[in-house]
Amino acid sequence: MERRRQFLKVAGAASIVGLAGCSGGGDGSDGSDGGDGSDGSDGSDGSDGSDGSDGSDSEPEMTFGGDGTVDFGISPSVPQEDLNVQYSPLEEHIGSYLRENYDVPSDLSVEGTIGSNYSAIIQSLGQGTLDIAETGPFAAALGVKTGNAEVILQRYGYGGWTYKSIIATPNDSDITELSDLSGKTVAFSDRLSTSGALYPLYSMSSQGGLDVGELPEGNGSQAEFDARFAGGHVGSYTLLEQGQVDAAAMGGFVRDTKTGPTPDEWQEVATTLHEDEGLPRAPIVVSPELDDDVKSAIQEAFLEGPDSIYYGADGEDGTGDDLWFSRVREADQEDYQSVIDVADELGVGTDIFNQ
Repeated sequence: MERRRQFLKVAGAASIVGLAGCSGGGDGSDGSDGGDGSDGSDGSDGSDGSDGSDGSDSEPEMTFGGDGTVDFGISPSVPQEDLNVQYSPLEEHIGSYLRENYDVPSDLSVEGTIGSNYSAIIQSLGQGTLDIAETGPFAAALGVKTGNAEVILQRYGYGGWTYKSIIATPNDSDITELSDLSGKTVAFSDRLSTSGALYPLYSMSSQGGLDVGELPEGNGSQAEFDARFAGGHVGSYTLLEQGQVDAAAMGGFVRDTKTGPTPDEWQEVATTLHEDEGLPRAPIVVSPELDDDVKSAIQEAFLEGPDSIYYGADGEDGTGDDLWFSRVREADQEDYQSVIDVADELGVGTDIFNQ
């Protein structure tokens, strides 16, 4: 397959530092300029109080874009009503942790926003309308490339730091190998999905010998199969279940966990045609518009969180509203080099944000 262009090679953990969104507070201890009057000054900024202040008050050091809210972007990996319930304890913890440990507005809140797709999440980070987001590895890598995001954490879920990508077919299908997908209709979860698009397309090309055209960019007109993007992993499975596609690509967690169908339901509907292992589990990213101190505070809030923040709104482990991940660790873009390499092989570029 003709390579269209080089996507990204990351050497080292390049830091993306922004200045917007926070006001500095001298040494960061109390939001003042550090003066206490011992040097002959009165500790104020030079005003005499004629503006209505006494020179002792100052803005909180961390204001998160000036609106007193930590805007948390959530990717649409599962139905929205589930995401709101699952993420609420985590959001509450981040807010309380920041209020207790940092100079932030006393009424600081964390508000979750579910994006329409991965691209919307990443671009909102770059615009500063989101401060932090959970997203997929491929989307995060593109976010780093375009200066829209910085990786700070990796999530652990379903027993590991890695996961699987799968392509499934109906049980009664005559498709037995990847090359049989020529001329067929294939569902993918999202253009920026690692397990639901990037790896399946790479395997279809490298192992199945199929021409994937300009996918996951473009409209797929040059591919030798018809591509449909479902907007989510469960959505991809649903198209297969409803008989609307001949095959469906998705994260292995749809098959292997309670995220999608039950094991019995899966066996009644689908057969796994292909799977790729060892994909690094999804990251947490922050906006480059945030100050380094703010990024570190957010990272620390996650790392210091109790287990209960992953248990969902009912606060009980093992119930239906648990988050899919159960802990996090520090990470940067180097931890996602394997994803970047696959994107390189497909020649994916940043024009994908325009799709």
